[in-house]
Amino acid sequence: MLEVRFQPTGGNVAPVKNFKADGAKLTVQPNQRTVIELEAKSGKLVGTYKVGNQPAMEVTGLPAPAMNRPMPKKWGKPEPIFNGKDLTGWEPIGDPAKSHWTVEEGSLLNKENGANLKSTQKFNDFKLHFEVNCPEHANSGFYLRGRYEIQLERGESPTALPSQFMGSIYGRIAPAAKVESKPGEWDKFDVTLVGRTVTVVRNGVTIIDKQEIEGITGGAIDAYEDQPGPFYIQGDHTGGLKFRNVTVAAPGK
Repeated sequence: MLEVRFQPTGGNVAPVKNFKADGAKLTVQPNQRTVIELEAKSGKLVGTYKVGNQPAMEVTGLPAPAMNRPMPKKWGKPEPIFNGKDLTGWEPIGDPAKSHWTVEEGSLLNKENGANLKSTQKFNDFKLHFEVNCPEHANSGFYLRGRYEIQLERGESPTALPSQFMGSIYGRIAPAAKVESKPGEWDKFDVTLVGRTVTVVRNGVTIIDKQEIEGITGGAIDAYEDQPGPFYIQGDHTGGLKFRNVTVAAPGK
C-alpha cells in the first residue's frame, strides 16, 4: 500500500492523505494551497511544485541514499570546534547584520532571535559532544551535517508530539526516555552519527540508540544526505541559549 509523507522546508514531517497515484504519475496535495505533480522517469520523480497563485516550480525527487556504513572500530581524539573565546570557525547563515551570536564567559551565546549559526568545517561520520544551557520556553536546534535537527526546547507545548521533545531528531525519532533538568542547568549531549544511524545520549542516559534517520528534518540546508555537511545551530526561534565544550571526533585510522 502506498504511503505518502511530506517534509516542508520548516516544521514537522507528516503523512498525507490527499494524494492520487495513476500509473507512473503521482499528485500530492499536503494542504489546501500546495499541489505537487510528479511522474516517475529514469529512476527519478520529476514534475512541479505549486503553492497558491505563485508560479509552479520544477522539482526533481531522487531516491534517498542508503548510507549503510559500518560503525568505526575506533575513534580519533575529540577536537574542539568552539574555542570558548570568539566565533572563529563559525559564521552566520544569511545576513550577518541579523546575527546576535557572541561569546561570553567561555560560552557561545545567542542574545536574541536572529540568524542561525553554522560551522565553517563540514563533517561526515562523527562523535559530537556539546553542552547547552536552555532557558525555560526557549527553542532551538543543533543540526547534524546541517540536515538532521536535535531538538532543544524546554517547556514544550502541551500539544507537542514525542518526536518534538528535547533530544529528539525533530519529527523523526522520539527520545526513548525523558531526562529531567532545570532551567539554568547544563545539559550534556553525546551524539554518534554514522551514515543514517544515530545514537543520542543526554546527561548519561541513552535516549536514542542506534536508530536510522529516514530523512532530512525541517530547516535542513539541503537534501544531499550522503555528502559532508556543517553543524548549525538555530538562532531564529528564541534567544538566551548558551553552548560550551563543543567537540568532534572523527573515525580513527
